[in-house]
Amino acid sequence: MPPQRTRTSSTRTSTRTVPIAAPADTVYRLLADAERWPLLLPDPVHVERIDFDGTRERLRTWDLTPGGHIRSHHLQRTLDPRTRTITHTRQDTTRPGTPTTGTWTVHPDGDSRTRLTLHQEHPTEPHPETCPGPGPDAGTDSLLARLTRLAEHHPHLDELLLSFHDTVHLDGPAEVVYDFLHHIRHWPDRTPHIDLADVTEDTPGIQLATLATTGPDGLPTTTRTVRLCFPAATRIVFKELTTPAPIAAHTGEWSLTPHATGTTVTCAQQILLHHPTPTHPHTPDTTAELARTRHHLRTRLGRTTTDTLRLATWRARTAVRRLH
Repeated sequence: MPPQRTRTSSTRTSTRTVPIAAPADTVYRLLADAERWPLLLPDPVHVERIDFDGTRERLRTWDLTPGGHIRSHHLQRTLDPRTRTITHTRQDTTRPGTPTTGTWTVHPDGDSRTRLTLHQEHPTEPHPETCPGPGPDAGTDSLLARLTRLAEHHPHLDELLLSFHDTVHLDGPAEVVYDFLHHIRHWPDRTPHIDLADVTEDTPGIQLATLATTGPDGLPTTTRTVRLCFPAATRIVFKELTTPAPIAAHTGEWSLTPHATGTTVTCAQQILLHHPTPTHPHTPDTTAELARTRHHLRTRLGRTTTDTLRLATWRARTAVRRLH
């Protein structure tokens, strides 16, 4: 159904409805689980829940704009699983007083089909030429298309998700370890698997990094990564914008906990895999192939993480010795 639009001097209203070949409860759960959006949807980079009372929640989100910038929002939502509706108010942190409001409505269409409707009221851009790239309709269409694919492949989603963490105790102060992790532009000189790091940080704490790496198999790989750095909390959140096969999406977080004898560093990672294509037309069962892929990625990424942390340990010890 084509979008319906109305416009006033300060707001723009749109309504979009799409059919989805998946049960209504499945669609609603995907919408309600905002903290998994960075892994499941292309634009969200990070979502943090600030408050939740079971019905109303406050979120802070960081999203990638069509122009390649990171924009942060405050998002307030009211969730009603009984009626399968979610109302929201989204406030751009750089444009106070210009919220976008909207309602998601999930309509059952039988037991295995759904009609999903998104109704929104957008603030009208005062100077459209200052906001290059696709308009809100293009972003909405892309979001609805991705939600449709996710919901329709939901029975296989658990097989495609991989979540793990690695924890290392370091004999050094958290500030020194964080400094090592933060200055990713220096990693080509400090870590053997990274050959090149092109990093821009137009906004303090928000890094866009293009990394050229060499894998254990000797093959070169180039990835683009967004990193959100929180020095006061000694945390760095990241999302890869380009990922090598078989990875469809990759998010993670470095977190540091100082204590009396040093620092505990944890790197938590989440992976969404592409669904594998059967290697033979008469062997559609891909469970074994997925299990091998999951094991390989867990081993490889875990080894890379611990190798990086060993280098951080060495630099922390060196820094402490220099201070003494």
